[in-house]
Amino acid sequence: MTDVLRRIVAQRVHDPEAIAEAAAHRVRAESPFNARGRTMIIAADHPARGANAVGGNPSAMADRGELLERLCLALERPGVTGVLATADVVDDLLLLGVLDGKTVIGSMNRTGLAGSSFEIDDRFACYDAETIERMRFDGGKALTRICLDDPATPGVLENTAKAINDLAGRRLIAMVEPFLSTWADGRLQNDLSPDAVIRSITIAAGLGHSSAYTWLKLPVVEEMERVLAASTLPAVLLGGEVKDPDAAFAAWQQALTQPTVQGLVVGRSLLYPHDGDVAKAVDTAVGLL
Repeated sequence: MTDVLRRIVAQRVHDPEAIAEAAAHRVRAESPFNARGRTMIIAADHPARGANAVGGNPSAMADRGELLERLCLALERPGVTGVLATADVVDDLLLLGVLDGKTVIGSMNRTGLAGSSFEIDDRFACYDAETIERMRFDGGKALTRICLDDPATPGVLENTAKAINDLAGRRLIAMVEPFLSTWADGRLQNDLSPDAVIRSITIAAGLGHSSAYTWLKLPVVEEMERVLAASTLPAVLLGGEVKDPDAAFAAWQQALTQPTVQGLVVGRSLLYPHDGDVAKAVDTAVGLL
């Protein structure tokens, strides 16, 4: 991977326009779905929020060469449809030429740094709709945490609505990841009870002047049939950090039977599985579809 990284750095230094050229010549995906009619997106936008930890390793995702190697391996597996990441990661993947025929979702807001006192104030400082359209990508993702005790929440909702409007005006997917969150012992925590997830869905689904291009990115929790009944918007299931892979895969498989669920958007649990076998983890997830 060292030689590959040297080539990426050399292009960034001496030919930065190579990124835009790679985006312009990239073969776009015909649809966000694979042959089974499902979407399987690999998420890799965690580092931009300072969330580099996986399991007991606080800096697992901080080695960019290793992350890219794992991403390339995941993206080449049959049934994987795309990637979700910030510009630095997507640009590397463009230079590596591994995004042909893949859906690309740009991560839009990452300023709610993990563990910060301003974590709820997650402003849109990454991709915007104009750039996503210009780069010929397929949509944008917004993390939308709703904290009823934090005065920054209305701004979060307003900015998410603006992103939805900007993307919908370009007929691009707006992938919204809502959580009802609370402050506890100085840390922001997501409430993963069914009623809290339902409430976050109903709030997020109503944002923007059109829901035509809005998808929801949702955690798998208890009572998913009741949770997913809260909206008719297309939904994808997020993975999060998985401690028990067998239990997680079983929960994903059950939730995938619900009519609104279109597939999976999973990152750390597939890129950094407990046994280190990325191909096996990705293939297992694809098999659930």
